[in-house]
Amino acid sequence: MTSTATLSSKYQISVPKLIRDELHWEAGQEFVFIPKGKGVLLMPVPELAQLVGLAKGANTENFRDRQDRY
Repeated sequence: MTSTATLSSKYQISVPKLIRDELHWEAGQEFVFIPKGKGVLLMPVPELAQLVGLAKGANTENFRDRQDRY
């Protein structure tokens, strides 16, 4: 699944259709750019509903409160 795109004069990149379809990306979806060495990682920002239950079963003992921080 490799495709290329060109940076426009307005600094925009169109995500190739093959990639959009494979990853189920939709118009209007929000993304975050994470610098990685000489490149960048592009990740969709999850919706709140997708995060529900993410920490289920997490160990809550010895957690640090804001007052415990430097």
